Amino acid sequence: MTTIYGIPNCDSVKKARKWLEAQNLAYTFVDVRENTPPASQIERWVSTLGSEKMVNKRSTTWKNMSEEERIEAQTGNTVGVLLANPTLIKRPVLEHNDILDVGFKAETYATYFS
Repeated sequence: MTTIYGIPNCDSVKKARKWLEAQNLAYTFVDVRENTPPASQIERWVSTLGSEKMVNKRSTTWKNMSEEERIEAQTGNTVGVLLANPTLIKRPVLEHNDILDVGFKAETYATYFS
């Protein structure tokens, strides 16, 4: 089972979805803005990949946050901040079998699906 988490208008998400479709690979897409994953799932992402990798510091959400909120996102209750601001989750998040990854690189995806 392959699931991609992100937002539809994100360029990286679009590239990942296009790549999967070009390879004729079935996947499920979850729009985190409309269907925010449960805290337990985000906790697993953060504990596996780290808050540094899960927090999207290039997002508009990040740019509009106060310094206190940014510190909380990085070193405090990262899961709580991501739940409250799902567009702050770096994307796309890929769950494929035992693989959990964030971001998109065609070369990396090719190794996951070979």
